[in-house]
Amino acid sequence: MVRRQKLSDEVRRGLLKLIKSGEVGLGEPLPSERELMEQFGVGRPAIREAMQSLETIGLIEIRHGGRARVSEPSVGRMVDQISETMKHLLANSPASLENLKEARATFEREMARIAARRRSAADLERLLQILAEQSLAAADDPARFRMLDGFFHSEIARISGNPIFGALIDALFRWLSDFHVDLVSVPGLEELTLAEHREILAAITRADAEGAARAMGDHLMRANELYRQSHLIRR
Repeated sequence: MVRRQKLSDEVRRGLLKLIKSGEVGLGEPLPSERELMEQFGVGRPAIREAMQSLETIGLIEIRHGGRARVSEPSVGRMVDQISETMKHLLANSPASLENLKEARATFEREMARIAARRRSAADLERLLQILAEQSLAAADDPARFRMLDGFFHSEIARISGNPIFGALIDALFRWLSDFHVDLVSVPGLEELTLAEHREILAAITRADAEGAARAMGDHLMRANELYRQSHLIRR
């Protein structure tokens, strides 16, 4: 049986054509709902359903009291679009979690390697400041310790100079914190985490790209192994 095409699908294709052709540029408003109703010969519900579909994938922004506009490209927005789906996967699929841990370790090793080659004196100072604040939080403020843990990794991503790295590492940390907080912080092992962070920073400071990658990999693999052991004990 051939599925009957929804009216909103036709409108969606038409709007995509407007955007892809450049007829409506980045940041510019789309035609009004009334204009689109006349152009496509459909009612308001089909127009709104099509625009909501395009907003969901980040191509347009719908503003109350104003016309929808074509979104400016943004890596952060792109990552946000998949966040809920990723959280659902992590909550319900052990295989997806294992894949994400493996991907994170590979990704962050390369991130540390690049940071060691590109770091400046100001970058190193910021990393030192984060570690100093994390050390102060280690004894009695686990929530802040975990937050600064994320800042440390995010700062290394920023030093790499690639905005996609920054957006992805922030998203990874949020996803894991929401559903598997013991993958990003294990209570009682704060001093070990700090020692590993210092080792990563030392390699970045001396511009030792391979050493930074190795230290980052060891740090993440240790966290993954502790997570695995803790779940075996719970069973």
